[in-house]
Amino acid sequence: MSFLLTLLILQQPLTTLIGIDQNLGVQVDPHITFRDEYGRAVQLGSYFGSRPIILMPVYYECPMLCSMQLNGLVSAMHVLPFTAGKEFDIVTFSIDPNETPALALAKKDHYIHDYARAGADLGWHFLTGTPEAIRQLTDGVGYRYTYDEAIHQWAHASALIVLTPTGRISQYFFGIEYDPADLKYSIIEASGGKVGSFIDHALLFCYQYNPATGKYSLAIMRLLQAAGIATVLALAVFMIYAKRISAVS
Repeated sequence: MSFLLTLLILQQPLTTLIGIDQNLGVQVDPHITFRDEYGRAVQLGSYFGSRPIILMPVYYECPMLCSMQLNGLVSAMHVLPFTAGKEFDIVTFSIDPNETPALALAKKDHYIHDYARAGADLGWHFLTGTPEAIRQLTDGVGYRYTYDEAIHQWAHASALIVLTPTGRISQYFFGIEYDPADLKYSIIEASGGKVGSFIDHALLFCYQYNPATGKYSLAIMRLLQAAGIATVLALAVFMIYAKRISAVS
């Protein structure tokens, strides 16, 4: 799968604008102000202090990747022996400044119901913000994205960012599925203020969903194209090998 994703990435036209830089050890500015799901102004620092934090950049009306990412996190958390709101917190924020607290609350209600752990509603926050606040936070954590005016959608990659209780960046997770054991140990390390190491990754992009046709015109099609290329290469290697064996015998 990583080979296919690598081929997919190589074909992306916007890789200079979207991606993730691992700013390990960087302190997230506690004074950046967002609005929570109830419309209240909150500083990021109000979530710092007691527990590690999983920081999630998404946008709530994302037609593809963000829901898959949120679903992947919930699936991992169902296995985790830790509970959001007890051993760690989650701060999900929208990169779209036009999205509203009402939309954030609807998204929270859905995923809190899906997670179904007591007290999780107090530890999982869904934020919206101004363009300045969003850009300040995304710049700080190394999250690069852009808006495609032609299709009116955000082009972005998927990531979870684990913070220490004081708000320092401890680890990055990429993709849409997360190993519960890896997530557990990252939370444990972050709780002790430790900063993890750089990890290799293949970024999965959310880009160019066509609502008129219901198709993912770039992300899925290019993945299929990459799969086709891989199949052709595998067949070519097999045919060469078969001819050599036939010639020897």
